[in-house]
Amino acid sequence: MNFEEHAAKLFLVEVGITVPESRLVDTPHAAAAAAEEIGCCAIKAQVPTGKRGKLGGIQFATTPEEAQTHANNIIGMEIDGYKVEQVLVESKSAITKEFYVAILNDPETKGPVVMFSTEGGMDIEEISAKTPGKLRKCAVDIRDGLTSDGARTLVDGLFLEGADDAIVDVLTRLYTAYKVNDAELLEINPLVLTGAGDIVALDCKFVLDDSGIKRQIKLAERGSPDRLTQLEIVGEKHGIKYIELEGNVAVLANGAGLTMTTMDVVRHYGGQPANFCEIGGEAYTKGKEALEIVLAKANVKSLVVNFCGAFARCDVMMSGLLEAWDEVEPDIPAFFSIAGTGDKEAITMLKTKLDKDPLPNMDAACKAAVQAADAATQGSPQ
Repeated sequence: MNFEEHAAKLFLVEVGITVPESRLVDTPHAAAAAAEEIGCCAIKAQVPTGKRGKLGGIQFATTPEEAQTHANNIIGMEIDGYKVEQVLVESKSAITKEFYVAILNDPETKGPVVMFSTEGGMDIEEISAKTPGKLRKCAVDIRDGLTSDGARTLVDGLFLEGADDAIVDVLTRLYTAYKVNDAELLEINPLVLTGAGDIVALDCKFVLDDSGIKRQIKLAERGSPDRLTQLEIVGEKHGIKYIELEGNVAVLANGAGLTMTTMDVVRHYGGQPANFCEIGGEAYTKGKEALEIVLAKANVKSLVVNFCGAFARCDVMMSGLLEAWDEVEPDIPAFFSIAGTGDKEAITMLKTKLDKDPLPNMDAACKAAVQAADAATQGSPQ
């Protein structure tokens, strides 16, 4: 779950990291009134996405009239698919130096990694591409957390104009915010040294780990719900976990892990999955809805069904799917992989109902689905 800047900055304030004075407003008139109190300011679009400045969502004003004009232009604009409904009127800082700091979940180390760069204000992608040597990283053992000594390894030997201790303090406080709030990503870009010698967070990006939402109910109320496609909305309505992707090989499997593995195998054979959709557990009772959703996506060319009898029996899941088959009547090639408890019964049902045999294993089913999708695509009119 993503958070807008004004909500993300609350996490910083809670751990003692300084942010500029600001007002959250939803009308140009209110922006002018806020600028009257604050003085020179930035008018910042509030949407849960990055690159707002590059898309015209951040403007600077020296007078209330300018603030009102900028707010009038920004409110109502669309940024990365989000309509701007509020702006943050924020005090403009006298910047001496900009830094980049972030903490995120790292799949390589299976834990948090803290990042620091003196190239603040740039996107992390630009920093990595243009000046990779200036992006320092520190993997954190979650049993110990980020110590002051660990944070100091990120800044030692850098020219920070005497702000070393203050930045180490920010890094350790940021780790606290990351940990207690179940963050997936907590980023300050830029963190600035002002002319008065203060360290201030001018922007903040916070992403809540979805698995932590149940532990952070009140916190999640401050977040911005993910944008859903029409098919994802239908899936949510029926209680089916469906995520729409860009590929043309539809995927139905039982269990989130098996579904993701199936998607990986599709990619391994050069294909692109069209979706994530798992029908394990009680979801087999919604076979019709699940089948309709995965086939409703435009440009789907083939379907791979992967059932592994573990927590749910293959024959029970197959029964639910075949009941739906008559009603939905798929008109694309379908390939099955069936293994585990109830597999013999499920295979018999598949043969009797559809006159189909499963492929020997998941690899063979995914490979066949990719090949069928490729053949259908090549045969489609351009």
